[in-house]
Amino acid sequence: MPSRRTVLAATAGVAAALAVGGTAHADDRKLRSLISRMTLQEKVGQLFVMRVYGHSATAPDQADIDANLKEIGVRTAAELLAKYRVGGIIYFAWAHNTRDPHQIAGLSNGIQKASLDLPRGLPVLISTDQEHGIVARVGEPATLFPGAMAVGAGGSTADARTLGRIAGKELRALGIRQNYSPVADVNVNPANPVIGVRSFGSQPAAVSRLVAAEVTGYEHASVAATAKHFPGHGDTEVDSHYGFPVINHTRAQWEELDAPPFRAAIAAGIDSIMTAHIMVPALDDSGDPATLSHPILTGILREELGYDGVVVTDSLGMEGVRTKYGDDRVPVLALKAGVDQLLNPPNLDVAWNAVLKAVRDGELTEARLDRSILRVLRLKARLGLFTDPYVTHRGVDRTVGIGAHLRAADRIAERTTTLLVNEGGLLPLSPAGTKKLLVVGADPASPSGTTGPPTGVLAGALTELGFTATALSTGTAPSAAVIARAVAAAQEADAVVVGTYNVTAASSQKTLVTELLATGKPVVAVAIRNPYDVAHLPAVKGYLAAYSWTDVELRAAARVIAGAVGPRGKLPVPVQRADDPGRVLYPVGHGLSYRA
Repeated sequence: MPSRRTVLAATAGVAAALAVGGTAHADDRKLRSLISRMTLQEKVGQLFVMRVYGHSATAPDQADIDANLKEIGVRTAAELLAKYRVGGIIYFAWAHNTRDPHQIAGLSNGIQKASLDLPRGLPVLISTDQEHGIVARVGEPATLFPGAMAVGAGGSTADARTLGRIAGKELRALGIRQNYSPVADVNVNPANPVIGVRSFGSQPAAVSRLVAAEVTGYEHASVAATAKHFPGHGDTEVDSHYGFPVINHTRAQWEELDAPPFRAAIAAGIDSIMTAHIMVPALDDSGDPATLSHPILTGILREELGYDGVVVTDSLGMEGVRTKYGDDRVPVLALKAGVDQLLNPPNLDVAWNAVLKAVRDGELTEARLDRSILRVLRLKARLGLFTDPYVTHRGVDRTVGIGAHLRAADRIAERTTTLLVNEGGLLPLSPAGTKKLLVVGADPASPSGTTGPPTGVLAGALTELGFTATALSTGTAPSAAVIARAVAAAQEADAVVVGTYNVTAASSQKTLVTELLATGKPVVAVAIRNPYDVAHLPAVKGYLAAYSWTDVELRAAARVIAGAVGPRGKLPVPVQRADDPGRVLYPVGHGLSYRA
């Protein structure tokens, strides 16, 4: 990493030009002066946040060079910055940006140096999706927290604030200053395929409190939080990555259900808000997605809700925003609607040139670009990027995945595990009576760089708690042969723990559990994603909800199974009956304890 002297030399020019002092917002006059010296091409670039492959800004692996050439027409992040002058870069694990903490920090420094070394170079706003739970781009050894619905089950604003503060400190130590979290969607639809456990729950007031608390935590860490997905993605059965959802809430329903968490985020000082690629006819009947809607982004978000921070699109590569318009029109229409940052277009050259052409043709004014650039530069200044854009190895070692942070994550997780069913006092299990455990069930791919697979993590945690636990992965759709193997293994165990994952009426996971119950062995089930699984398996006498299959949540579930801690979580969403979805099986707030 660069020396302190190199850092100071690289940033001296732009820092001197800005010299913002300690004010909450930078001096707009100085920022406007910076903008006035930018070329039109530099202004256009400042509006884009782009992916780039590779672990290094200048020397990525050949496979990543090839991917960059194919998708972006450049070899490296440094070349991306030189050609397009993008204002932001987003990190993904699949783009090989996030191998380990020191590598991430080095990549961040390389990106900043490459940008600042350019004529009129500006610092880059590096972002990622670190929601925790099932969506996280930075994995172990960084601290990984329970996801939003688990935090909703814990119900603690203090825990949500702690999560934001610690997660923010670790991201900042890696050079990541903008996080696309928290999810402010109110998940009122159990069939929602894209939000689900990424939401704090189904009650607007509770979601609002937790959103505001997490935003405050990120603010304390000087990392920009991002409330998403405006105007609210919680009531859909279509995934906007692959289709175009329509939400038919009335304006009154939107005000009651969807708006409160965004209002709370704004009141808490949220730095950025992400748009949703959804149509809400009651808010805009044009047929356009919210991302491209002037009535929604300017009329409602800016003018009615009074928000003047950064508005960032959800990924422009998603189908929901590409259904109606071509990739050349989408970025132009988004800017006309009121967007400031254009995130991850499928073809940067097409998008970048389309915006440039729109200005030259008079469809967009340069003054319109300047307004968005000013918001972006204000945010960069507030986050300290003009005065201190680099990070250090020492800062990584002192911050990322340290013991105090890991212990905090474990403590928070222990307050989220929810005991849904405990007939006959089946739980907790004791090594004295049920020494040999078989752990079976779904083993979906690790969601966030955790060790996984879930059965192995659960078995390992239970073994540490005094059991002799054996893991047998049966998958999300076990075959008859796999089920027979699990049943045979269960005969040798004292009890069985089964992890369920998005069980449906036709799921062969139901057959697995039914046949395990038929052995007469005690069977404990853990819903490792949606808590709605319990409705499909009414014969299970001990059922827990963990809300995710990340290590921190599975370890907490194991401690609850063993009685090392008591279950404290309460359902943040209702669970409807499987045979009669109009009736509630377990209401919001349901959660058993071990106390008599």
